[in-house]
Amino acid sequence: MATKALGKRVKPLGKRILAKKLETEGRTSAGGIVLPDSVKNEKTIRAEVVAIGTDEKFEVKVGDQILVASFSGTEIEEGEDKYILVEESKVLAIVKE
Repeated sequence: MATKALGKRVKPLGKRILAKKLETEGRTSAGGIVLPDSVKNEKTIRAEVVAIGTDEKFEVKVGDQILVASFSGTEIEEGEDKYILVEESKVLAIVKE
């Protein structure tokens, strides 16, 4: 049974954004041990916006890639996918490629 994407089932309220975390390359110690996300000491998280809240004005739109500070917002896991629910004011930047 296929699961629907979380962004189609969850609608953020107010000025909140639901974004799917983009995987970064796994970090490995000098001894070859793969380090978990909790010890990577990343200062920012890169994510793709999948849903925006009910407020009328947003600087970001669905599909934008954004940077948010680590530990800001609420993390949600669905299967192997990781999402973050964060207030728009916590978005540090929109990434243009």
